[in-house]
Amino acid sequence: MRPLGSFLLVALVAMLLRSTALSSLAARDLVVDVIALATVAWALRHGDAWGATMGFALGLMADLDAAHWLGRHALLLTLLGYATGRLAGTLVRDSARTQFALIAVGVLIHQLWSAAFELGRDTAGLPFLLGRAFLGSLLTAAVGVAFLWLLRRALGRSVFAHATRTSKTG
Repeated sequence: MRPLGSFLLVALVAMLLRSTALSSLAARDLVVDVIALATVAWALRHGDAWGATMGFALGLMADLDAAHWLGRHALLLTLLGYATGRLAGTLVRDSARTQFALIAVGVLIHQLWSAAFELGRDTAGLPFLLGRAFLGSLLTAAVGVAFLWLLRRALGRSVFAHATRTSKTG
């Protein structure tokens, strides 16, 4: 599949999962942040420019889906995609530990950013939102690593294999 087609498919599936299937888990305080997960995974595979583009597209769609300020998710997910894409060239992307750490940190940052807007000036709900953000980051990282492992097994090769940077100097 061409990169643009797979880009649109991943964005559509992530938004559908966020708006339908995973919203029932969020009502029970089990947050699986699929848009941050998709941004991190896409940036690991395609680099900083495509990672920032995926983050912006998913963030803008999430902002349009919710009734809040336009650009709230788009800004952070763009920066998350860019930063993860920049790190992708220096990390062992096939390592489950690396994937877990990047997904967990990315989701934690995204959840804390969202919690800051939910709190406003009232800090009474801060312990609850911090706990929810931490639990959501661990849950999303575990789900993300499991999904990437299943995808690697189904394809029979590394998800990130052809995306490695090789030197062509002789």
